[in-house]
Amino acid sequence: ILLSMLFPSLLLPSPNNRWLPNRLSTLQLWLSHLITKQLMLPLNKGGHKWALILTSLMTLLLLINLLGLLPYTFTPTTQLSMNMALAFPLWLATLLTGLRRQPSASLAHLLPEGTPTPLIPALIMIETTSLLIRPLALGVRLTANLTAGHLLIQLISTATMVLLPIMPTVSLLTALILLLLTILEVAVAMI
Repeated sequence: ILLSMLFPSLLLPSPNNRWLPNRLSTLQLWLSHLITKQLMLPLNKGGHKWALILTSLMTLLLLINLLGLLPYTFTPTTQLSMNMALAFPLWLATLLTGLRRQPSASLAHLLPEGTPTPLIPALIMIETTSLLIRPLALGVRLTANLTAGHLLIQLISTATMVLLPIMPTVSLLTALILLLLTILEVAVAMI
């Protein structure tokens, strides 16, 4: 727990009169630049004004999720309230920005092309409902995936320790499965 509490302090730059005082600052700048470049690649020039908030959000989520994989630490993103608190304002901002900048293109998504005339009212209602519940559905899926991964790691590591004195070969096989699952969870935490 102490390690996870002290780790974010490494991200704070130390006061110095040089641009890049040490390797840690160089690594932080490189990582920040890489994340920003990957986030802004699919966006046009107008979307680049969101670079600071999106890069900060991605860095925060990456750190929270990776630190949550340490033993005896709590991952806040396994709580639906945290996921919804982050998802809802961003979803609403993108929805309102789209409606303000390109209202006809945004509303065109509510009705697929080539829909028969009698189905138009029902389809608009269905698409509107699906648009409105999207942040809740995605937040629940994210919470469930992170929680399930943490539970699986806990259960398999307990099984490995219990089986070690009884059946060492089965315990080693279970430890191999645990290693593969941990690699998968690191990938899920980064995604």
